[in-house]
Amino acid sequence: GRVCTETLCSYYPADTAGGRIKLSDSFSLETMNSSSLIRNFPLAVLQLRQLFGSAVPAFPPKFYLAMTKSMADERRSQLEQYLQNVTLDSNITRSEVFIGFFRKLQQDTFKIQTQRAFLDVYLADGSNIRLDIQTSDTAERILEVTLCRMGLSRELIKYFSLFFFQDHDDGALSVVKKVAEFELPYVSLQSMKELCCKLGIRKWYMDPSLDTLLMDCRASLNLLYMQAIQEVKRNWLKPTERQMQELEFLQKNANKAKFLELIREMQFYGYVRLDPCICDYPEEGCSADIYVGNNEINCCIKLPTNQIKEVSFKINRLRSWQVAFLGATKDGGDDTLELRFEYNDSGTWQWIVLYTKQVSSQSS
Repeated sequence: GRVCTETLCSYYPADTAGGRIKLSDSFSLETMNSSSLIRNFPLAVLQLRQLFGSAVPAFPPKFYLAMTKSMADERRSQLEQYLQNVTLDSNITRSEVFIGFFRKLQQDTFKIQTQRAFLDVYLADGSNIRLDIQTSDTAERILEVTLCRMGLSRELIKYFSLFFFQDHDDGALSVVKKVAEFELPYVSLQSMKELCCKLGIRKWYMDPSLDTLLMDCRASLNLLYMQAIQEVKRNWLKPTERQMQELEFLQKNANKAKFLELIREMQFYGYVRLDPCICDYPEEGCSADIYVGNNEINCCIKLPTNQIKEVSFKINRLRSWQVAFLGATKDGGDDTLELRFEYNDSGTWQWIVLYTKQVSSQSS
């Protein structure tokens, strides 16, 4: 079988014989060899338990009898939960045992041997840094090399991450997913060729006030400034006419610090804007523009009456979420994912459903 994994919160329903398994909230490969994963991971678990003891739970026992569909679903659910729990511990995911196992799994799945290659990492202004890498280099390694080449202080690397993104002909920007630290970006890009994705660097925190911690380093200031200009150009923000005039004046005079100080006051600064999607709130079939950031999921919902309703779902009132893989649309369009999250709305828990291609960007 093959295993499909997604970032941020993906649960994929399995078909009867070795369907789709969510590996972690920050790891996404379109296909992975699930039989190899299930066959070989127990050995890696034993090695991890030798290193980390009880921090690594025992691998779920398998069924020895022929499995019914319900047994296969239960087994898949156990494996999903197990892999998610293991990957929550960064000490484990940064260990040589863990990285070595998933490096081999990714390379074997796509038949890419370790060899020298060139990899372009894009910045928000459209420029790129070309790296001379090994195809087996992890995202953590590539991010560190790129940012150090730019002159970023090592203690600030944790505020940035690698992302896969798409530039569309109409000028729109789609952030496809955050790249997991142990993922092999070169291999992932080869597996996603049909999506025409690029690898880029973006800041990775939800609180815009953290910008102030990065202002004294020229490299991080430049990264924030480039991303802010990109978000203005792509209409991710909603400045007033007067604010727009001030931004243009500050940009013309290359006053980066003042530019960032002003832009932090604007709605949706520091948020990730997702492609338009469909939601079932407040009623089924509504279209919505989704902005994720500053500890909220903000939805600008177009009602069947053509009225616009803005709703903010606060992260601290969200109890759980699930993701289902729905496959391609009837008209042959892209694969669709269903994100369901349980939300406390005025004391009542209810499920909110979004249908999107970018679940990875939300659940991260």
